[in-house]
Amino acid sequence: MTSDVSTIRTVGRGLVLPAFLLALWEIFSHSGLVNRQFLPPLEHVAATAWRELASGKLVHALSASLRRDLLGFLLGAGVGVLVGLVLGLSRIADRIVTTWFNGLKQIALLAWIPLISLWFGFDEVAKVVFIALAAAIPVILNLVEGVHATSEKFIEVGEVFRFSRLQFIVCVYLPSAIPSLLTGLHLALIYAWLATIGAEYFMAAGPGIGGLIIAGRERFDMDLVMLGIIVVGTVGFTVDRGATWLERRLIPWRTV
Repeated sequence: MTSDVSTIRTVGRGLVLPAFLLALWEIFSHSGLVNRQFLPPLEHVAATAWRELASGKLVHALSASLRRDLLGFLLGAGVGVLVGLVLGLSRIADRIVTTWFNGLKQIALLAWIPLISLWFGFDEVAKVVFIALAAAIPVILNLVEGVHATSEKFIEVGEVFRFSRLQFIVCVYLPSAIPSLLTGLHLALIYAWLATIGAEYFMAAGPGIGGLIIAGRERFDMDLVMLGIIVVGTVGFTVDRGATWLERRLIPWRTV
């Protein structure tokens, strides 16, 4: 019961700022202090949302973005786990690759778009690859850290039982690295969604929330642009909260 009350209070505090900003939005849009073409009233945005929902365009755009996001996340997370294990378990690979990897990760993610476009074109494959790149980086970094942080006592127990290399990975290193891996996957979910919007915005136009925002910008339809921004923020918030909830269930001994 106490936990439920605490959760309600936390949610309530979290809603204060959004409610305040929405109230300011409505006041400024109706006061004449801001041109409605740049800051449309909330009811206009709601009417546009209803129109887009009724026509099926919003659902189609959101489903296209989520499908693209999921494919990129799964690909990036899979590659990230494999590369993270290799770098975490192999001292040679760690010494050779990690230094270069730490340098490459400093390059802004959007700077890879021209190169990815040249290699994979401007269509769906390029977008998924870009999203996968965004998702793979935090998984690799956190998994390597988790493997390196494995307790020496666990390793000694494995040596006593004469574990094989595979048994060490499955029974020692991976369980020890699970908290770090979950953190990496949590970040990967967030980065993948941000990369999804970036890919839709900067690569070839197509179905998706990014395309919806572009369409609104080209028609100077700020209602549609604001709707797209609200959808992007809502999905991002939902993904973040969902990942946090899952982390708490899988590793309850750790404060997330």
